[in-house]
Amino acid sequence: MRAGYKYSSILTGTVWAVLLGCAAAALMGAAAGCSKLLTEAPKPEESFDSPIDGLSAAQLGIFARGDEAFGEVFTFKTGLGPLFNNTACERCHVGDGRGHPSVNLKRFGKNLGAGRFDVLAQYGGPQLQERSMPGYPAEVIPAEADAISERGGPLVVGLGLIEALPGDTILNRADSLDANGDGISGRANFIEPPPFLNLAPGPYNGKYLGRFGRKAGAINLLQQTVNAYHQDIGITTDFRPEENHNPLAGGRGGDPVPDPELSAATVEDVVFYLQTLRPPLRRNENDLEVKRGDSLFSAILCARCHTPAITTGTHPVAALSSRTASLYSDLLLHDMGPDLADNFIEGEATGREWRTTPLWGLGIVENVLGGTPFFLHDGRTSDLRQVINFHKGEADSSRKLFFLLSPSDQNALIKFLKSL
Repeated sequence: MRAGYKYSSILTGTVWAVLLGCAAAALMGAAAGCSKLLTEAPKPEESFDSPIDGLSAAQLGIFARGDEAFGEVFTFKTGLGPLFNNTACERCHVGDGRGHPSVNLKRFGKNLGAGRFDVLAQYGGPQLQERSMPGYPAEVIPAEADAISERGGPLVVGLGLIEALPGDTILNRADSLDANGDGISGRANFIEPPPFLNLAPGPYNGKYLGRFGRKAGAINLLQQTVNAYHQDIGITTDFRPEENHNPLAGGRGGDPVPDPELSAATVEDVVFYLQTLRPPLRRNENDLEVKRGDSLFSAILCARCHTPAITTGTHPVAALSSRTASLYSDLLLHDMGPDLADNFIEGEATGREWRTTPLWGLGIVENVLGGTPFFLHDGRTSDLRQVINFHKGEADSSRKLFFLLSPSDQNALIKFLKSL
């Protein structure tokens, strides 16, 4: 397992400077006081990279293999490209946390009206790969694209718990026609399964419930992982063995590594790793102000979408079965208003809809981002009050109620959010 649980991957430049300074001091025989300067490993409640409780020794071995694969940095000699966005899974999910806005990716397409959408595959859509191997042209966004969706890498913790939630439990919370009149009309995104999943026609007009991704565009973690390797890094697998290419390049580019470049076994190790990363533990939950913020969170109806907890069903990994998932999300699509709209249609999700983002880990995202948190799907702000102010559409009433609170109550609610 890499550096305990990847602690080495989140060392800041300052820490590396201290380590180098200590090494130099040791050579000079003056390292006695240096140990006081070394940064300690993060506490369990302050990190994202620990396994869920209850794994067997054999499962912890798979977790370690998946951890190592998740951090592998690809080069052109090991299969990177010909088109790519980044060189490793961990480059967009540092320390298993969310990505820095500098590594955001973009998706593009064209609205045709009446809910129809063209992903502009003839230009390489729907995802822009703006990097490429030498001698091969990268993609550019075509002029006719009228939907450009910029997205940052989300936290990758707790995903196995999300996968283990019964579909009916999620769907029972949907209210697409707002039958109860509360202004909230969450609905599911139903996705056609890709061929490599080898699934029979789904129970929803041949489709399956989407759970993963900013708009719930992926059915399960295998689909999410395979597509990330293929689209984000340009790595072929047994599941998607053909290289991604730029259609305007006049032919398929290639790297020197035979396809598929990554085995099904390695992909499955990474899937298991993602399934068994536990959400971070709560902090300060018994603090009186945090408790008051929790009550206010429910009082202004934030919990209608950010459902505090859902219980998982059965799962092949016993440690994921019958567990309370404190995700603060209903995993449904909601119209979030014009300020957050990207006009990008994904599956059945409209250009104004987003899947409710789980809030677990919200208070420690800064730990893997150099001390500055970045929020929302594109990391546009580090201020939670601004985050709330961007919540319009179905969340507009909650937004208005928040700003009607006294400054003291607003601070309590923010402190509660930072405890998650």
